[in-house]
Amino acid sequence: MRDNNNFSRLLFAFVLVLCFIFISCAFFLAAAEPPLPFGLVEEKDIPSGAPALPAGLEPDTGGPSLPSGLEPAATKKAASPQAKPDSGFTLPVNLAGFWETRFGSRSQEDPHEKEVSIGETRLQLQLEQPGERVTLKLTTDLLYDPVLDCHALDLETGQGWLDLREASILLRATDFLDLKAGRQILTWGTGDMLFINDLFPKDWNSFFIGRDDEYLKSPSDALKASLFSGIGNLDIVYTPRFDADRFIDGRRISYYNAFLGRRAGRDAIIDPLRPDDWFDDDELALRFYRNLSGYEAALYFYNGYWKSPGGMDEISGRAIFPKLRVLGASVRGPIANGIGNLEIGHYNSRDDRDGDNFMINNSQFRVLIGYEQELVKDFTIGMQYYVEYMLDHDSYQDTLPAMSMEADEVRQVVTLRLTRLMMNQNLKLSLFTYLSPSDGDAFLRPKINYQIDDHWSAELGGNIFWGEDEHTFFGQFEDNTNLYFALRFGF
Repeated sequence: MRDNNNFSRLLFAFVLVLCFIFISCAFFLAAAEPPLPFGLVEEKDIPSGAPALPAGLEPDTGGPSLPSGLEPAATKKAASPQAKPDSGFTLPVNLAGFWETRFGSRSQEDPHEKEVSIGETRLQLQLEQPGERVTLKLTTDLLYDPVLDCHALDLETGQGWLDLREASILLRATDFLDLKAGRQILTWGTGDMLFINDLFPKDWNSFFIGRDDEYLKSPSDALKASLFSGIGNLDIVYTPRFDADRFIDGRRISYYNAFLGRRAGRDAIIDPLRPDDWFDDDELALRFYRNLSGYEAALYFYNGYWKSPGGMDEISGRAIFPKLRVLGASVRGPIANGIGNLEIGHYNSRDDRDGDNFMINNSQFRVLIGYEQELVKDFTIGMQYYVEYMLDHDSYQDTLPAMSMEADEVRQVVTLRLTRLMMNQNLKLSLFTYLSPSDGDAFLRPKINYQIDDHWSAELGGNIFWGEDEHTFFGQFEDNTNLYFALRFGF
């Protein structure tokens, strides 16, 4: 049995017991308390105290705010009931969502992919039933994109005619405990489009082909417990079966294939061996956070697997997800006239502890430093410096076969975000740039978004890749440079 099973199962059992106790108490209290007269019911706020994430990526139930640009596409409608004498029929649930169409094309020929990078139409529907103690939420996307040849439904990879974004139940069990179970979008950490301690699944295909930034986050099937106290707050996320990234596999984006020694795509689709046994191939993530003199401090723990393939099986030659354990910390708060953040993480690659297996990712130490400031009204600049330091690099070099591409001991990335709001903030101009001085490559994401009226918006953007070598992270995607256009109707 895996060495993390006993601990994960004990914690899961403990959480289930807590769920049963507090659900029983909640229903008992609800039954014992007489209802208020119609129209006088007050909606209670969800307990908070979670540190705010960078602007734009706020999850639904606490946690730091998301990086700018990753906010939900449709604004949530107010859940507070209002007495309306002589009103007509009212739906029993809140309905929101949007319809949009997106089209994008590569700016150059890619021999391994189609010329069209995205050509989808999408309808998102959000149904929410709020309550004093319990909230039900369902968010689903109906879509069609002829770029993919296969339209069979796969909720794990997001392929097919339906993408289930959320199907969850939130229970406000007590003033100090929230429980949320089901499919949900999870996030924490302080990075802006860079992630160290956020080990929840990402959708890198969406990020590189021009979908809205909210689709960088893919859903998790998990149980989340949030406990609040005067000394700090604790989030516990248990995922009974491993949720991988929606990683680059060659179906939409070409990539560098080390085994072939060249770029590949639809001619060499990655089909990995996935850990998929319930309660055996599980994940556990913890975050303890609190405010310290105006600064948001947090400690993190993760036990699971590398979220994208991080190794190769020696027998079958297929990609694998090695075991991973991460310990980290972060702090975020005011510096000068802006907001600064620092985040660190130690990645323990448990299937290659000594770093002497070149077929599995080495352990790493990661550091992120960031700063954001509004220079003048409606013009914001954000900068980040990110480092990945490979541990046991000498052992890695000693076992690397001759003529193989060697990974650097230190990888550095610098990011720059520029955001300008104009025309009463209806026009948004933005540029997000990744530059790696160690790899000699870059990734630029220019975007123009115009809010036509209360419902209609249009967007024009691009994903521009450049690299000196075809095997570096951004350099491998050079043939995938694309421009896209989107039109959206929100309701």
